[in-house]
Amino acid sequence: MAILQAPPRALPQIKSVRVPRLENGDRLTRAEFARRYAAMPQLNKAELIEGVVYMPSPVSSLHAQAHAQIIAWLGTYCANTPGIAVYDNATVHLDTDNEVQPDALVRKESGGGSRIGADGYIEGTPELIVEIAASSAALDLHVKKNVYRRNRVPEYVVWQLLEERLDWFELRDEVYTALAPDENSVLHSRVFPGLTLAVNALLAGDMAAVLRELKA
Repeated sequence: MAILQAPPRALPQIKSVRVPRLENGDRLTRAEFARRYAAMPQLNKAELIEGVVYMPSPVSSLHAQAHAQIIAWLGTYCANTPGIAVYDNATVHLDTDNEVQPDALVRKESGGGSRIGADGYIEGTPELIVEIAASSAALDLHVKKNVYRRNRVPEYVVWQLLEERLDWFELRDEVYTALAPDENSVLHSRVFPGLTLAVNALLAGDMAAVLRELKA
């Protein structure tokens, strides 16, 4: 007598989940922003600011050069100052609506307002953030500045390229106040002892003078 066997049961098809692309102006939670950003490894920079996605235009040579000069300045300081670290375009989880990627930042490695999370990203508030903007109309001096103020970033530097202007803000009584340069047009950090910036030399592209002043 033949024994009939039931045909093998077909396994259910597992459909691959397509992660939507990040788009400028999307309103997302930070978790969804992070999921979409991770699915786009070709994307170099995107930020979530007050729950809105911002994706910058391609980087101009002027911005790239200024960025390199800022990193050279901060890198020199950090190389000679124990206990702090400088980061270039690092993702920072500030709060539930804001995941930023500033041009540069400096943080205390212990005892400061930020830490390195289990996922390798910075969480909390770095002590100094630097942004390079095209002009005073840029996001960096409006919405983003308010986000940094609300999250109590102690010092915030904005270099406005087209206007050839640099402002170094210090948080005082919940408000950002621009630091005044000394008689030699040098700005001095209130958070990091010895971190100085010869503003006129930087704007003139004289990095040798900027570094001489810093090392002095």
